[in-house]
Amino acid sequence: MDKPWFRISNVAQVPSPALLIYPGRVQRNIERALQIAGDASRFRPHIKTHKCAEIVRMHLAAGICKFKCATIAEAEMAAKAGAEDILIASPLAGPNLGRFQKLREIFPDTLFATICDNAVTARALHSIGESSGTPVPVLLDIDCGMGRTGLVPDALAFELYRNLSRLPGLRPAGLHIYDGHIHDPDLLARERLCREAFAPVADFIKRLGKAGLPVPTVVAGGTPTFPIIARRTKYECSPGTYVFWDFGYQKFGDLDFSLAALVLTRVISKPGANRLCLDLGHKAIAAENPQPRAQFLNLPDVTPVMHSEEHLVLETPAAAECAIGDALYCVPRHICPTVALYDLAYPVEKGRAGQPWKIEARKRRITI
Repeated sequence: MDKPWFRISNVAQVPSPALLIYPGRVQRNIERALQIAGDASRFRPHIKTHKCAEIVRMHLAAGICKFKCATIAEAEMAAKAGAEDILIASPLAGPNLGRFQKLREIFPDTLFATICDNAVTARALHSIGESSGTPVPVLLDIDCGMGRTGLVPDALAFELYRNLSRLPGLRPAGLHIYDGHIHDPDLLARERLCREAFAPVADFIKRLGKAGLPVPTVVAGGTPTFPIIARRTKYECSPGTYVFWDFGYQKFGDLDFSLAALVLTRVISKPGANRLCLDLGHKAIAAENPQPRAQFLNLPDVTPVMHSEEHLVLETPAAAECAIGDALYCVPRHICPTVALYDLAYPVEKGRAGQPWKIEARKRRITI
């Protein structure tokens, strides 16, 4: 009988809790994502999920040179790894504006862009562009229904985009649109919601065009709407979770991605006849969602009964079959914030865990 794909033969050498990455599966996910995007030039993956230089290099090897990120640290990590074009898709404020300027100075061969949804940020970015002599590429952040950042595509958004074009320190580079509120498991429902959300955007782009305000790029979507956005051939797609996948996203049956990152945990106590205590606390797996926060590949019949900083207590009829120190492999409900809990990840190839990779961009600050 074949050994399950997730098991590692040298598990005794891997301390728990530990993040495991399966590069072969990551590679397949990258290839699948490129098939959906249709062309590497239209693919701008979000690195918030993995925060890891080795994964950036895997993308570069596949011909992908554009990336999206959320933090200055993520941008620095990607630039050091060789990324040519990086969009920081989170509004910059305070000292982060100066850090953005420093990025442009330290990595002159990398194109850095960012987003904007207000005049205050626009003026600050204009000052950076003017002082450096190189305009800052700025994408107008559009709110298509999530209600987090961005402007609805109305008269106020139109005026801001026109004002961006009038500031010599800026280069209006297009629109950024994140549709994270669209995550219906049913593809037809997702398609309908996506059409409704993006219809005003299409009208807005036409209005800008008639006013002589070009929109060179539209960076749009996350993982759930990835195949839908990919049909809009003039848009760049920016999914993130596809690279590792998780059980929260497995509800999207139309998206054919593989689990490529797991958390290794161990039984550290047996507090009752049908109970196990694991070293899988809030500090080891993302805890922002309700239980279950993990699916166990080699212990399927479990019920979480307590979760604290360092511990997870499970109830299971299989508790008697588990010994202290037994290794369990679990899939997080939400992989992105789970990865951010780890300094290192163990790449697993040919059934063995290798030398750890740094999850360098989990830091708030690397050097800049």
